[in-house]
Amino acid sequence: MNEPTDISGTLPLDRQPGPVLSVVIPVYNEEPGLAALFERIYPALDALALDYEIVFIDDGSRDRSAALLAAQFERRPDVTRVILLNGNFGQHRAILAGFEHCRGTRVVTLDADLQNPPEDIGLLIQAMDSGHDYVGSIRRERQDAAWRGWASRAMNGLRQRITGIVMTDQGCMMRAYSRDIVQLINQCNEMNTFIPALAYQFAKNPTEVVVGHEARHAGESKYSFYRLVRLNFDLVTGFSVMPLQAFSMLGIVVSLLSGSLFVLLAGRRLLFGPEEGGVFTLFALLFLLVGLALFGIGLLGEYIGRIYEEVRARPRYQVSAILERER
Repeated sequence: MNEPTDISGTLPLDRQPGPVLSVVIPVYNEEPGLAALFERIYPALDALALDYEIVFIDDGSRDRSAALLAAQFERRPDVTRVILLNGNFGQHRAILAGFEHCRGTRVVTLDADLQNPPEDIGLLIQAMDSGHDYVGSIRRERQDAAWRGWASRAMNGLRQRITGIVMTDQGCMMRAYSRDIVQLINQCNEMNTFIPALAYQFAKNPTEVVVGHEARHAGESKYSFYRLVRLNFDLVTGFSVMPLQAFSMLGIVVSLLSGSLFVLLAGRRLLFGPEEGGVFTLFALLFLLVGLALFGIGLLGEYIGRIYEEVRARPRYQVSAILERER
């Protein structure tokens, strides 16, 4: 039986410098559930019999999450690293901080809320052993509220049509990345990005596996309806200009229809005289055109806003401290 190798096929994984596996976990106000996470993730990774590290990134928590992570580092300094960010920068930027500092040949991202069981990390590793450089996940029997499931399916379909990025379940953060893909992501300097979509574009042989899904162990979701909409706007505008192109085509069609209507009304006035009615119809048409114009301005503003954030070239995150033991 052949020894498992990294994606470039250079050395067997057990001979690579540094740990074989890095598990990157962003944490934001997860104090009620961290103890349960610690109790499950370390035995699950020990059972894999791999050299691993767990990289926790505290994203400016306002509860005792940072203190609990520091205490856990003292208990397991051999496999635990803690990155403390100086503020709340968001989940994806926290993961980018983890990517920048992790050392594993393979990298798995996992939420701290235990909705994806840590015991299923082995399924992702098995898929990578089969030669895949990026492994997405599909939640089995989702335990979220019904509206979140409907919204997720609708946005999945819209995103796939607009960007061409195929992800069955874009909301599941339990994913595995090869070191090559992580390094490519680290080279990108975008202020706002959607990491799974970016990895899909870089992957040579992506795949997906089905993983478990549990109700949140403690605390509450950090993604409100507005933040979910905001995330999908970032995803669409960050990976495609099709919305601008589609709106340009819509503008052409509306202009042609409006011009035809003007010619029709002008001809009617010359032939039959001024009309007595129809004022409200014209108002409705005017409101439709104004609404389309405002939508187009808002869409254009999304892209201009992204350009504005990029040209400022501000740091995506700021690290205040790193708790680690030299290997």
